[in-house]
Formats: sequence, structure tokens, C-alpha cells
Amino acid sequence: MADNTSVQVRPLVASDRDRWGVLWTGYLDYYETTLPPEIYDVYFDRLLGDDPRDYSCLVAEVDGKLVGLTHYLFHRHGWKVEDTCYLQDLYADPDVRGMGVGRALIEAVYAAADAAGAPSVYWLTQDFNHTARQLYDRIGTKSPFIKYTRS
Repeated sequence: MADNTSVQVRPLVASDRDRWGVLWTGYLDYYETTLPPEIYDVYFDRLLGDDPRDYSCLVAEVDGKLVGLTHYLFHRHGWKVEDTCYLQDLYADPDVRGMGVGRALIEAVYAAADAAGAPSVYWLTQDFNHTARQLYDRIGTKSPFIKYTRS
């Protein structure tokens, strides 16, 4: 793909199912995770649904091909009146890395959060994700928080 090709970001639609599955598998593979097919089906259906508790999805296209995705969720925050936005998953096909896909997807989530009146957007990544962290350091602010999970 040419470097001068523009990235188009749009909401997920039902006809994206197959390519979304390929991209989400790539994301899960990066984090050495596998999930059964029924999780893919349930998650995709939820992404297309209208339950405010579910995640939303934006996809990125280059030359008409889906090359990236992001899943995000609005939720309440105990210290704020307005909702906040959690960006859970962000993935760009390795063939288009460096073309602005990740940045375009994050900026589209920022715009969705602004439109929803949720000025705060946050996400997590693993410390070894050096390539993505180079982008994150340019487009966000690293917080001092450390994540713990239930044992």
C-alpha cells in the first residue's frame, strides 16, 4: 500500500464481520490470547448493538480495505459528573503500520468522546509494546497508575 494513501475511519457495519475477525485475531495473537468462536460472535453482535453498556467499534480503511480497529466504551467515573471513555482495543494490520492508522483511530475515539460529552479518554498497554507506545507518547499522556487484577 502506498504511503500517500489516506486513512478513512468509520463505524463498524455488519458486512465487516469477516475482516473484523481477521483483525481482532491479529490483536489477540499479539497478546498471545485465543478465544472460542462463540466469543467472536457475541462480541461482534454487541459491537453492532445499541446497549450503552457495550463497546462501540470504529474501523480504519485504506484503499477500501479494513486495516484497523478500535473498541471503546463510555462509563461513569466516581470523581466526575460526565462519563469517561475507555479505549480497550486498538489494532492496525502490520502491513500498514506507520501510515497513521493508529493515530486516526485514536483521534476518532477522541472525537466520539467529545461528541458524547466525555472529555476524558484512557487506555492501557503492556510495557513491552514499544512500537505502539511511541505513538501513545505523542498522542496521550502516560499516567503513573499501575494496574492490578484479581488473583
